[in-house]
Formats: sequence, structure tokens, C-alpha cells
Amino acid sequence: MAFHSGRHYLQIPGPTNVPDRVLRAMDNPTIDHRGPEFAVLGGEVLAGMKHVFQTEGEVVIYPGSGTGAWEAALVNTLSPGDSVLMYETGHFATLWSQLAGRLGLDVELLPGNWRRGVAAAAIEARLVEDKAHDIKAVCVVHNETSTGVTSNIKSVREAIDAADHPALLMVDTISSLASIDYRHDEWGVDVTVGGSQKGLMLPPGLGFNAIGAKALEASKSSTTPKSYWSWAEMLGPNAKGFFPYTPATNLLYGLREALKMLLDEEGLDAVFARHRRLAEATRRAVRAWGLEVFCANEDEHSASLTGVIMPEGHSADGLRKAILDRFNMSLGSGLGKIADKIFRIGHLGDFNELMLMGSLAGVEMGLEVAGTPHSKGGVTAAMAFLSERRNDSVKLSAGRPITEKQQEQQL
Repeated sequence: MAFHSGRHYLQIPGPTNVPDRVLRAMDNPTIDHRGPEFAVLGGEVLAGMKHVFQTEGEVVIYPGSGTGAWEAALVNTLSPGDSVLMYETGHFATLWSQLAGRLGLDVELLPGNWRRGVAAAAIEARLVEDKAHDIKAVCVVHNETSTGVTSNIKSVREAIDAADHPALLMVDTISSLASIDYRHDEWGVDVTVGGSQKGLMLPPGLGFNAIGAKALEASKSSTTPKSYWSWAEMLGPNAKGFFPYTPATNLLYGLREALKMLLDEEGLDAVFARHRRLAEATRRAVRAWGLEVFCANEDEHSASLTGVIMPEGHSADGLRKAILDRFNMSLGSGLGKIADKIFRIGHLGDFNELMLMGSLAGVEMGLEVAGTPHSKGGVTAAMAFLSERRNDSVKLSAGRPITEKQQEQQL
């Protein structure tokens, strides 16, 4: 690797940049995880995560990845042979369905268009067909990290209710939690899955389950073998701020500091507005370059990342390599069936306007270096949007990502 002065630009959609103050918080001596000081730490982060999920129910924190949190959601609520309905929004929705199959569940993956979010009507129609209520859970991804498409979770809940079906609703928020408005209780979600390495501004290593009352009741009859992932094992010690096994103490230090930043200092509404603002600036840059945003529906544009389609005959991986080699910036690759066809710009976590301008400048210069057909002026278009913006108080759109027209009216 060639020497590069300055900082590396990590613009993949997670893991994201970790703020210096979070790194400093983690850089403390490990304490006794059975002692009174740890009980205070454990209690603080568990309470803080309830605010992030917007729930009054239980939240479990695992030393593990989002994949582990996927598994925990399934093994605690379901039994081998149970039927699960999942929806194909992209690579990670597909991976979750494959994991469910390996656990012995009977998985039905409704086919979807990767450029669009979950079709709630298709879920409702399938549940109406299920007269015997064999389907025990519906699993969907809120923000598909592989595509930059956000689904309307409120509409999925409404579809399940309209079908008068008792299935649990489980949602992956790994790339939306603490970046995009998400309301576990209000939207009637039974289990929400999250991870530490994206909007929460931490290194990888923590996985989360937010647990509703219906899911907690279902866990009492689940016969899937579990030990490490068991909610029952976690919730007892959690009530006093402890864990049943050695926790990731120093990551929890970092989580406490990140929660101060998100909840106490910036506030979640402002966090969501900042992400929407930077995402809109990114999309304006993409369009000015003459390229196409992968998400096909403006109501479903992600505030966490933007997928960009490469011109026919040009390699997304070649562009990414040119940008990394020349400008020391990492962009997200296309995954699964869109490998080498798109690249992804992450704009989530500890991120601001000037950081975005540096990122977009790196992309625009990279397009030139790689010989990718494009128009100049993407950075200028993004700057114009950000400099003309009148205020930060962008109102939330109930249950779905805000549209560009709504943004223009509010900014």
C-alpha cells in the first residue's frame, strides 16, 4: 500500500467512523463486571438503549455482531419446523433468511425488487392465505444496507393486523438504528435487531434485541436450543445492571459515551434530521454527475447510505479501487447479484457537512481518474443544497422516510 498522509476516509455504510471521545471512553481500565461500579454502567446503557429503540420494553445487549442478534431473535421466539415469512429487499434480507433455514425453520422468502422496499400488500396477501396461522413470524429489514432502500415498517404492522394474523413482527435495524427514525413500540414491532458499528458510532462487537411483550411470551414456549443467546439468562442479571457472562466492558464504556452524544447533546430528532439532510445532498451530487441512485422510490431513500448505479460497461469495483489507491477513501461495494454494478456511499454515524464534502469530492475526482462517464458539478450541487438550507428542524414523516418534496418544503 502506498503511503497516504492525513486521515483515511471510511465511507462504507458501516463500520463507521468512531468519534475520538468514544475511543477515549473505551481507553479506560477494565473494571470488575460483578462489582457496583459496573452495575451503574450496565444500568445506564440498558436504559439508554430503550430510548434509542423508542421502547419501554426490554433491551438485551450481546457481546456479538448483528448476525448474532439475528439468531437471538429467532431462537428465543421460535421452534424447529416453525414457518417464517421473510421479504427479499437485498443481500442482507437474503442472508437472514438463510440463517433462519440453517436453524431448522421453514422459511418462505417473498421475492422482491432490490430497488424497492417491502411491499406490505404482498405480506398481507400471503398472511390472508395462511388460514391455519402456520406462519409464526414475519421478518423484514428496515434499512437494506446493500441497496440504500428503507422500508415502511408501520405499513408492515398494519398489513399483519389487516390480515388478522398472530405472527410476530421482527425487524432488522442494523444500518438504521440511531440514524433513521425508528419506533419499536409505536409501530408494534415484537423484536428489533441492532448492532453497534453503524449509527451508534462504535466499533463492531455489540448486538441488540429490543423485545416486546408478545415476543417475551413466545419465548416461554420456544424449543430451539439456546444458551449464549437466551433472553431468559440475560434478563435476570440485567435487572440489576449485570450480565450472565463476561460482557464487553470497554465497548459498554464507549456505548455510554455515544448515548450521551445522541440522546443528551444532539437529540434523536436532530440526529435523524442531520442524516436526512446529508443524504439528500449526496443524492443531488449523484444526479448532477448524471448517475442514477439505486433506490427507485423517493419515499424509500435511505438516510444512512446511497447506492449509485455504474454506467453500463464500467466496473464499480474498479472505481472503488481507483478512489482507494489515489485518495485513500473506502466506499461500499455492491453485494450479491449487484456486485460490481453499484457502489455505496455511507453517510451515517459521526458525520457532518464538511466530511460529506470531502467524501463527494473524492468520488468526483475518482470518477475522472477511473474514466467513468459523468458530468462535473456534483460537489457543487451538494454544497448549494447545504448552504441554502434554512434550518435544522426538519419534521419527521410518520412511519416512513421523508420525501425530497417534503424536504424542500421544510428546509
